[in-house]
Amino acid sequence: MPIQQAPVLTVTKGTPASVSARGNWQVHSLAQAGVMAELQGKLRGLPERAVAWDLTQITGLDHIGAQLFWNAWGKSRPQQLALQPVHEDIFRRIEQAGALQLPEPPGTRWFSIDAMSAMVYAFAEHLVAFVALIGQLTIDLGKFFLHPLRGPWREISSNIFHIGYQALGITALVGFLIGVVLSYLSAQQLHTFGGDVYLVNILGMSIVRELGPLLAAILVAGRSGSSITAQLGVMRVTEELDAMLVMGMPHGFRLIMPRVIALAISMPLLVVWTDAIGLLGGMTAAKLELGLSMTYFMQQLPSAVPLPNYWIGLGKGVVFGALVALVACHFGLRVKPNTESLGQGTTLSVVTAITVVILADAVFAILFKGVGFY
Repeated sequence: MPIQQAPVLTVTKGTPASVSARGNWQVHSLAQAGVMAELQGKLRGLPERAVAWDLTQITGLDHIGAQLFWNAWGKSRPQQLALQPVHEDIFRRIEQAGALQLPEPPGTRWFSIDAMSAMVYAFAEHLVAFVALIGQLTIDLGKFFLHPLRGPWREISSNIFHIGYQALGITALVGFLIGVVLSYLSAQQLHTFGGDVYLVNILGMSIVRELGPLLAAILVAGRSGSSITAQLGVMRVTEELDAMLVMGMPHGFRLIMPRVIALAISMPLLVVWTDAIGLLGGMTAAKLELGLSMTYFMQQLPSAVPLPNYWIGLGKGVVFGALVALVACHFGLRVKPNTESLGQGTTLSVVTAITVVILADAVFAILFKGVGFY
């Protein structure tokens, strides 16, 4: 095999100056130590025009070597150029390629018609799939009530344990702290106007009617909703969902309905638990800040908070629990069989569930705006 000659560039000064190249101008020769830097330095020192180029002594040329000459020529052929016919095709392809057009960076046209259309289409697709999920749940609930002995009782009890019982700790901690903060801030303002006794009304109404159900739902959405989405997503990645369909086991009856029922049962209980711990925190702060005894607080609470507010709080718990479960199952079933989609689906599930819970709470506030007040 013949020895490849290193690329050489010779510059002869004159009028006009002449440049001759010889040797191998292919990538494996140009990649040798110091060769590329030396050649680029010589080429940068040449004028773009009035130079005669002789490339007939080049023994080997590829696209990389030809691009060096093309850049030195200012992206156009010089008037005086001697070239081997075998190398003509390489320079013709470079000349026809023209300037490189880079794609537009993503996100620069967020308000374009195409982007908005894609967003509307994605929202409509999610909405249709969510309505279909509710319809399938209704059918499964009908089958369950007609044949309760064939129902997935083990799945329901297991989800009640994981979703309800194991969430008692975090809901108690957050509820107690919220009660302390709310009581402390309210006590300072009420004490300024001499309305210390109205602290019971503020804490009772705010915690029992609004904060208790809302805090429990948000915590369950972040804790249990993400878990449900991740479980179903992993089943999609490992093809367990496809295996269930092959064996004739419907997803709705075995996976979705047990979780919805479990959350609809657990959430009202968690609401009662959060209300009790939140009021306990409020009573503790009221005792330390205003000197109100816990006995007085408990005596005034039934008259300060009418009974319909308790039922509204329990109703919110049932609705919030069912919504969180449906949203979590919806995004879990839409996970694609890859890890990136699993992470995105879990994140979207938590954000959407919290948003839906807040919207549902606003609907409750509008529908029952005149209920539960003297």
